[in-house]
Amino acid sequence: MTDLVDLHGTAMAEFDRRVAEVTLTDWALPTPCADWDVHDLVNHLTAEQLWVPHLLAGARVEEIGSRFDGDNLGEEPAATWTVASRESRTAWLAPSALDQTVHLSFGDVPGREYLWQMTFDLGIHSWDLARAIGADERLDPTLAEELLTWAKGNEAVFAGSDLFAAPVPVGEGADPQTRLLALTGRKN
Repeated sequence: MTDLVDLHGTAMAEFDRRVAEVTLTDWALPTPCADWDVHDLVNHLTAEQLWVPHLLAGARVEEIGSRFDGDNLGEEPAATWTVASRESRTAWLAPSALDQTVHLSFGDVPGREYLWQMTFDLGIHSWDLARAIGADERLDPTLAEELLTWAKGNEAVFAGSDLFAAPVPVGEGADPQTRLLALTGRKN
């Protein structure tokens, strides 16, 4: 099994690469995420990254409040993403990050579980962003395989939430990326 912190770095690089490819006219393009255009998708991931340093430092959702609601991207969306992702990554690289208890909106979880969730979101949304802007949709094969394994172990969580569309069927010989995307209602 790949080290989770390294896997997160891979997922971050995948999303970062796609953000770097977004052109001025791409921000309003639709994405595979219902009701989100490219700007909304990047804003969602940016807001998630902005939360990380605070949550890993022990803050509670109530303390942060609505600080990261709305548009976090401003006039320089790609630059804002870069700063937020760098600060988030730095927080994850702290020696005790995975051992922290993180206070999320649905309850307290170990830092390791929070990092899995963040890594999963980065991986899936890397594909969404690539699809939206017409970039290379291939995810790192190790990332896809590890996320698929994690997702299969957490299928009950996905089934009981509105996070993703219902799974779509795929052939038995489908590669890990195709199976991963199918679990979240996406067609590769």
